[in-house]
Amino acid sequence: MNVHEGNAVYNLTDSCVMPLTFQQLLSMDRDHDLDDVRMDYGTITGDPRLKKEILKMYRSAAEDNITFGQGCLQCSEMVMYTLLSPGDTVVTYTPSYQQFTDIPASIGCSVIQLKLYEEQGWQPLVSELEEVMQKPVRMVIINQPNNPTGSVFERAYLDRLISLCRKQGTWILCDEVYRGLYEEEISLSDLYEKCVCTSGLSKLYSLAGLRLGWIRGPREVIDLVNVRRDYSIISTGALTDTLALVALKNREKIIQRSLDIIEGCRREITEWLKHEARVSLVMPKYGTVSFPKYESRLSSSELAEGIQQKYGVFFVPGSCFDCEKHLRLTMTCPADTMREGLRLLSRYLDEADNS
Repeated sequence: MNVHEGNAVYNLTDSCVMPLTFQQLLSMDRDHDLDDVRMDYGTITGDPRLKKEILKMYRSAAEDNITFGQGCLQCSEMVMYTLLSPGDTVVTYTPSYQQFTDIPASIGCSVIQLKLYEEQGWQPLVSELEEVMQKPVRMVIINQPNNPTGSVFERAYLDRLISLCRKQGTWILCDEVYRGLYEEEISLSDLYEKCVCTSGLSKLYSLAGLRLGWIRGPREVIDLVNVRRDYSIISTGALTDTLALVALKNREKIIQRSLDIIEGCRREITEWLKHEARVSLVMPKYGTVSFPKYESRLSSSELAEGIQQKYGVFFVPGSCFDCEKHLRLTMTCPADTMREGLRLLSRYLDEADNS
């Protein structure tokens, strides 16, 4: 992303819904929350008003169950560094976000990766979970909806996962940064007492630039994380907290905007797939990304680098997720950008087939 995103003409891989401008966000400040912001640290563990808005996204919890970080990524990192120790066994899934595997490995944990099966709608197998859980597992790390596939574990699998984790006291860390488009998306932290969930405003709220993320979990975990924060970030700051408050007070408006953009992309992708036989896709119901499979002699990195160089179309290749012949495809850009980018993808595949 760092190397290629700045040169994209057609960004078909960004996981954040088209960003709001600062002025668009300021125009939502009907209660004038920003007028009297003091440029200090703010409340160290986070503005209580902001915590109350976040708690509306969960079935039950108290302010002591919430703390903040600089984006969901840092929140997940702080949870891992707080709860994991060298020698612990951690279960993750693949394909998924590299952080969930590499940070536990860097701590000195033994990491077991369970496969998501495309032919099963990017679902894992219960039998493989049951096998690895025969031995002590310190933490299971999941991403719901998943990056890059957009899949969500079926409820029967989640129920079995919770049952096995509860039996041995295993922690679940669930990155839910793509959760929140639909009311039926239940937070895993509302289903299991030893689940710590992380989220933020980057993806669905179009506010990656705020770098505001949060952790929702048991009080004892939040207390430990807050001690760690004292020696890393201190706080997220009064201005960031207040801007986030403005956004969440306008949650319905922002989410509807995101839904409209995502549905526009979904329609364009669906129509394109009718005429592009070399590409197949398990269309996700949730989240902002998808993970199509293509047929070509080109590796995913060759395709991604070549099409950007020639036509300015930007994809993250499946090789970044250890899953060849796939591309991460966004559902976060304007519909006309999606339409033209997909047209150019078909042209580039034609050229590769005929070369």
